[in-house]
Amino acid sequence: MDYLVLRHLHMSCAAISITLFVVRGTCQTAGWPWRQWRWLRIAPHLVDTVLLGAAISLAWRSQQYPFAQNWLSAKVVALLVYIGLGSLALRAGASRAVQRSAFVGALLTVAYIVGVAWTRSASLGLIWPL
Repeated sequence: MDYLVLRHLHMSCAAISITLFVVRGTCQTAGWPWRQWRWLRIAPHLVDTVLLGAAISLAWRSQQYPFAQNWLSAKVVALLVYIGLGSLALRAGASRAVQRSAFVGALLTVAYIVGVAWTRSASLGLIWPL
Protein backbone atom coordinates (compact mmCIF):
# COMPACT_ATOMS: atom_id res chain seq x y z
CA MET A 1 0.00 0.00 0.00
CA ASP A 2 1.24 3.46 -0.89
CA TYR A 3 2.60 5.64 1.96
CA LEU A 4 0.06 8.44 1.39
CA VAL A 5 -2.82 5.94 1.37
CA LEU A 6 -1.56 4.49 4.67
CA ARG A 7 -1.18 7.96 6.13
CA HIS A 8 -4.71 8.97 5.15
CA LEU A 9 -6.06 5.66 6.47
CA HIS A 10 -4.26 6.27 9.77
CA MET A 11 -5.52 9.85 10.07
CA SER A 12 -9.08 8.86 9.14
CA CYS A 13 -9.13 6.03 11.65
CA ALA A 14 -7.73 8.36 14.31
CA ALA A 15 -10.53 10.86 13.65
CA ILE A 16 -13.18 8.12 13.75
CA SER A 17 -11.67 6.62 16.91
CA ILE A 18 -11.63 9.98 18.70
CA THR A 19 -15.20 10.68 17.59
CA LEU A 20 -16.39 7.30 18.88
CA PHE A 21 -14.61 7.93 22.19
CA VAL A 22 -16.28 11.34 22.52
CA VAL A 23 -19.69 9.76 21.83
CA ARG A 24 -19.14 6.97 24.36
CA GLY A 25 -17.65 9.31 26.96
CA THR A 26 -20.48 11.81 26.59
CA CYS A 27 -23.06 9.04 26.92
CA GLN A 28 -21.23 7.59 29.94
CA THR A 29 -20.98 10.87 31.83
CA ALA A 30 -24.61 11.70 31.00
CA GLY A 31 -25.74 8.32 32.31
CA TRP A 32 -27.11 7.08 28.98
CA PRO A 33 -27.09 3.29 28.40
CA TRP A 34 -24.69 3.27 25.43
CA ARG A 35 -23.58 -0.29 26.16
CA GLN A 36 -26.98 -1.47 24.89
CA TRP A 37 -25.99 -0.41 21.37
CA ARG A 38 -23.90 -3.26 20.02
CA TRP A 39 -22.32 -1.21 17.23
CA LEU A 40 -21.01 1.31 19.78
CA ARG A 41 -19.35 -1.51 21.73
CA ILE A 42 -17.77 -3.17 18.68
CA ALA A 43 -16.94 -0.39 16.19
CA PRO A 44 -14.22 1.28 18.29
CA HIS A 45 -12.28 -1.99 18.55
CA LEU A 46 -12.43 -2.53 14.79
CA VAL A 47 -11.38 1.03 14.03
CA ASP A 48 -8.56 0.95 16.60
CA THR A 49 -7.24 -2.32 15.14
CA VAL A 50 -7.00 -0.75 11.67
CA LEU A 51 -5.50 2.39 13.25
CA LEU A 52 -2.77 0.37 14.97
CA GLY A 53 -2.04 -1.64 11.82
CA ALA A 54 -1.71 1.54 9.77
CA ALA A 55 0.56 3.08 12.44
CA ILE A 56 2.87 0.06 12.44
CA SER A 57 2.93 0.01 8.64
CA LEU A 58 3.75 3.73 8.52
CA ALA A 59 6.58 3.33 11.02
CA TRP A 60 7.96 0.39 9.06
CA ARG A 61 7.75 2.12 5.67
CA SER A 62 9.20 5.44 6.86
CA GLN A 63 11.80 3.77 9.09
CA GLN A 64 10.81 6.05 11.96
CA TYR A 65 10.46 4.02 15.11
CA PRO A 66 9.39 4.86 18.66
CA PHE A 67 12.32 5.31 21.04
CA ALA A 68 14.48 6.26 18.04
CA GLN A 69 12.39 9.36 17.23
CA ASN A 70 11.50 11.59 20.21
CA TRP A 71 8.14 12.65 18.81
CA LEU A 72 7.06 9.04 18.17
CA SER A 73 8.17 8.08 21.67
CA ALA A 74 6.04 10.92 23.07
CA LYS A 75 3.05 9.69 21.05
CA VAL A 76 3.43 6.11 22.34
CA VAL A 77 3.73 7.20 25.98
CA ALA A 78 0.79 9.61 25.60
CA LEU A 79 -1.21 6.84 23.91
CA LEU A 80 -0.73 4.62 26.98
CA VAL A 81 -1.91 7.48 29.21
CA TYR A 82 -4.91 8.03 26.90
CA ILE A 83 -5.84 4.34 27.05
CA GLY A 84 -5.64 4.34 30.84
CA LEU A 85 -7.70 7.51 31.26
CA GLY A 86 -10.16 6.40 28.58
CA SER A 87 -10.69 3.07 30.31
CA LEU A 88 -11.34 4.84 33.59
CA ALA A 89 -13.73 7.31 31.92
CA LEU A 90 -15.79 4.47 30.43
CA ARG A 91 -15.68 2.19 33.49
CA ALA A 92 -19.20 1.36 34.62
CA GLY A 93 -18.37 1.14 38.34
CA ALA A 94 -16.48 4.43 38.66
CA SER A 95 -18.11 7.48 40.21
CA ARG A 96 -19.37 10.25 37.92
CA ALA A 97 -16.69 12.64 39.21
CA VAL A 98 -13.92 10.14 38.40
CA GLN A 99 -15.46 9.40 35.00
CA ARG A 100 -15.72 13.09 34.10
CA SER A 101 -12.20 13.89 35.27
CA ALA A 102 -10.76 10.93 33.38
CA PHE A 103 -12.77 11.87 30.28
CA VAL A 104 -11.41 15.43 30.29
CA GLY A 105 -7.89 14.10 30.92
CA ALA A 106 -8.21 11.63 28.04
CA LEU A 107 -9.41 14.39 25.69
CA LEU A 108 -6.48 16.61 26.68
CA THR A 109 -4.11 13.69 26.15
CA VAL A 110 -5.51 12.91 22.70
CA ALA A 111 -5.22 16.60 21.81
CA TYR A 112 -1.54 16.39 22.77
CA ILE A 113 -1.11 13.25 20.62
CA VAL A 114 -2.66 15.00 17.61
CA GLY A 115 -0.48 18.06 18.24
CA VAL A 116 2.66 15.94 18.39
CA ALA A 117 1.69 14.18 15.17
CA TRP A 118 1.01 17.52 13.50
CA THR A 119 4.24 19.22 14.58
CA ARG A 120 6.44 16.10 14.83
CA SER A 121 7.74 17.59 18.04
CA ALA A 122 7.26 16.22 21.56
CA SER A 123 7.19 19.81 22.82
CA LEU A 124 4.67 20.79 20.11
CA GLY A 125 7.29 23.13 18.69
CA LEU A 126 6.97 25.43 21.70
CA ILE A 127 10.53 24.93 22.97
CA TRP A 128 13.56 25.71 20.85
CA PRO A 129 15.88 22.70 20.46
CA LEU A 130 19.20 23.10 22.21
